[in-house]
Amino acid sequence: MDLPGSKTAAREVREGRAAALARRLAEVRRFTTSLAAPLSAEDAMVQSMPDASPTKWHLAHTTWFFEEFVLGRAEPARPPFHPSYRYLFNSYYEAVGPRHPRPRRGVLSRPSLDEVRRWRAAVDEDLARLLARGGADGLLDAVELGIAHEEQHQELILTDAKHALAENPLRPAYAAAPPPAGTAPALAWLSHAGGVVETGAPAEGFAFDNERPLHRTLLAPFALASRPVTNGEWIAFMEDGGYRRPEPWMSDGWAAVQAGSWEAPLYWERGGAGWEAFTLGGMVAVDPAEPVCHVSWYEADAYARWAGARLPSEDEWEAALGDAPRDGTFAEDGRFHPAAARTRRGPAQAYGDVWEWTGSAYAPYPGFRPLAGAFGEYNAKFMVGQQVLRGGSCATPRRHVRPSYRNFFPPQARWQFTGVRLARDA
Repeated sequence: MDLPGSKTAAREVREGRAAALARRLAEVRRFTTSLAAPLSAEDAMVQSMPDASPTKWHLAHTTWFFEEFVLGRAEPARPPFHPSYRYLFNSYYEAVGPRHPRPRRGVLSRPSLDEVRRWRAAVDEDLARLLARGGADGLLDAVELGIAHEEQHQELILTDAKHALAENPLRPAYAAAPPPAGTAPALAWLSHAGGVVETGAPAEGFAFDNERPLHRTLLAPFALASRPVTNGEWIAFMEDGGYRRPEPWMSDGWAAVQAGSWEAPLYWERGGAGWEAFTLGGMVAVDPAEPVCHVSWYEADAYARWAGARLPSEDEWEAALGDAPRDGTFAEDGRFHPAAARTRRGPAQAYGDVWEWTGSAYAPYPGFRPLAGAFGEYNAKFMVGQQVLRGGSCATPRRHVRPSYRNFFPPQARWQFTGVRLARDA
C-alpha cells in the first residue's frame, strides 16, 4: 500500500516532468516555425519527388501528430480543428485510418499555409493548457515522442526544401551562402580493441523503440577513420573513374549509377572553374575540405572499396564514437551545410555535419519489442531494405542526436546530408 507521502512525491515528479516538457515543446514548435519562415507559400507547397514532402505538409503533419495522439487521447470530446485533416495529414499509420497518397502531397493547395499556421497555434494553445495540469505518464510519454518526431521533421523541412529549390532553374537561396570551410585535418586511424561491447539505449530516459534493448555484441579488433571523407578525397575517386568503372560497385549500385547517370554526388555540377554544388545558400564552389555529402549507401560502399577500406558496422560506430565530442555543425548553427572538421586530434565530426552510412542493414536488435498500438508503426515496419546511418548532420537539431540513435534510409537515397566514415579490420 502506498503511503500518502509517496503519492504526493510521484505527483510532484509528474508535474515537474510536464512543466519541463511544456517548455521544450514550445521551444521545438517555435524552431519549426522559424525553419519554415524563409519560404514563401509557393515554396512551401512544392513536392519535388515522392520521397520528399512540402514544407506545408511537414507543418501540418507534426500538428496532426499532437492533435491525434495527445489531445485526441487526453480529451476525446474535443472536436478536431478540421475533420478532414485526419485524412490529409496522416503519414503511414494504418491504425488511424486511410490517408492522402504520399506522392500527391504537393497537390494540396488547400488548406492554405496561413490556415495551417492557425491550426498550429490552436493546437499549441491546447497543449500548453493540457500540460499545465500535469498528466499521466502515458500522456507525457506521447508528448515526448511527439517532440522527437517534430525534430525529425525539422530536418526534413531543410532537406526536402533543398531538393525542391534545387529543381528550380533560378537556384534560389534559402539562407546566406555558407562561409569557407577552412582546412580539414589529416586523416588518421583510431584503433579499437574490439571484444564484447554494449550497444543500444538503456531502459531509462527517452529513446525510440528501435534503439532498444541494450545488448551485447562481440567485435573483432578494428579501426575507424578520425573524420569523414572530404570532397577533395571524393574528387580523387571520381578522377580515377569511380563512376565509370563497375569494379568497386555492388550490382544494384552500378545499376543505379547507370540509370541515374550519376557522375558525382547529388547537387554537384560542372562549372567554369571546377565543380560547383547547390546549397541552401545557393550555388557555391565545391570546397575540398568539407565532408562529402549527398551520397548514397551505394556510393559510400563503392568509395570504401576503392579506398581499400569498408564501412563500419553500426556496433563498431557506437562502440568507438559513442563518447566522441559533439564538435560538428547542427541545424541551430544556421549554416545548413557541412563544415571542415575542427578537431585536430582524436575523433572528429562523429556528431553533426553529415550522417554517416554504416555497413549494417536496418534490423531489430535481439529482444526488440515495438511500442504498443499505433506507435508500434513508427519504426518497426520499416526494418527491411534499408541501411543504418549514425551521428546526425548539419540539418539535425543538436538535442536530437545521441550515441544510440539509428537513422535509416534505402541504399539509393541521396537527398539527405549523408556522408562516409571509413573503417578497416585491425
